Amino acid sequence: MRRLSRTLRYTPASVLNPLKGLVPYQGDHRTRFPHSLEFNYLPLSGILVGPDTYDWTPLENLLSDISGRGHQAVFRIFLEYPGKRNVIPKYLIDRGLKVFRYVNTNTQPLPPTEVETPDYRDPRLTAALTAFIAALGKRYDGDPRLGFVTAGLIGTWGEWHTFPRSELFAPKAVQEAVLDAYESAFRTTPVLLRYPAGPKDEVYSPNHRRRFGYHDDSFAWATLETGKRDDRWFFLSLLKTAGPEAQAKWKRFPIGGEIRPEAWGKVFDTPPGDRRIQDFRTCVTRTRVTWLMDTGMFEKPPSPERRRRAETEVRRMGYEFHIPGVTIEREGDSLMVRTEVTNRGVAPFYYDWSSEYAIATPQGAFLRTFPGNGRITGLLPGDSPRLWEDRLTLTGLPSGHYRLLLRLRSPLKNGVPLRFANAEQDTCASGWLTLANLER
Repeated sequence: MRRLSRTLRYTPASVLNPLKGLVPYQGDHRTRFPHSLEFNYLPLSGILVGPDTYDWTPLENLLSDISGRGHQAVFRIFLEYPGKRNVIPKYLIDRGLKVFRYVNTNTQPLPPTEVETPDYRDPRLTAALTAFIAALGKRYDGDPRLGFVTAGLIGTWGEWHTFPRSELFAPKAVQEAVLDAYESAFRTTPVLLRYPAGPKDEVYSPNHRRRFGYHDDSFAWATLETGKRDDRWFFLSLLKTAGPEAQAKWKRFPIGGEIRPEAWGKVFDTPPGDRRIQDFRTCVTRTRVTWLMDTGMFEKPPSPERRRRAETEVRRMGYEFHIPGVTIEREGDSLMVRTEVTNRGVAPFYYDWSSEYAIATPQGAFLRTFPGNGRITGLLPGDSPRLWEDRLTLTGLPSGHYRLLLRLRSPLKNGVPLRFANAEQDTCASGWLTLANLER
């Protein structure tokens, strides 16, 4: 029996990694800043066209467009949006659903504009929403074109508030029905909520024990606790109030969000130019955020300095997997491969992507691939190295020199590959980590 133990070198992982990082609005922004996700809103009226009648064309178009670029989608469906009309399904209005029209003054940095808010207390609306969520999950849960879903549907922009007209917001019973529907409908694709809420929350139905992540849509602006009474709605203040179970959510469910528009792009400058902008690195470390929308990095090419700082900081978001070592024991044509895996990021990986090995020539020509037993889910930052053990066979391969490669296989055929934080990543074949040289 021959035994080979090899230490692999750490180097910061690529800023372009799947299911993490900065997120632009839907469109081809690949020349502006590296990204693997794209976001967009959709009005409910474009999909829910009648009682239990759905036209999925708008969502299909969104997913097909985004996946065509090798990216995965984050979307939110809304019932009200300042400045937009006809977003509430018409058949509900025709059947008597009341609509409140008023000028919304909570539209900074844009000027106040009119918004239409449905009567969330109408049981016909609740029934329509829960049926829609069930149909949405049945069709799209686990779709590889999807990265994350923000719950939406309730409140201005689907952000679960109607401020400053808070009296129009959905009561807890309606919220609970929507949350129940999402939990039943989505078992694979993560769903994220805007506000953490514990059992004593005065506005929101408790979600601290539910199978949801959270999204902070005022990131690096209203994220860190300040101790001020008026800032109790800041994300980490709400998370603390919601209790330890909510604070531990990141271990199983993702944290996402949006950098506050007033901080777009600027958050990566030194100094950022606005004292209200909170330190990005501290916000990432404290929230353990995986993805963030930030139009400021995609509107136009950033300066070299801003881009360099952004790449450094964005790498710190989400996971960062490193292979510190591999041991290979060979007996005849059989290889026992033991691979160590560590997570040097701030959050885990939330999908069950399987490992895969390959035997390739030194020039990168693939001769054989093997499914691996290794799984990446649940590997937390600071955990002891996880050991993957796999038995491979060289039977049938001619004599020669080979490379043993490893990757995590994306379910999206043209998707962005997950790259390890190793100097040996991509040295033989793009998207693959070279574990060792072999000779037969």
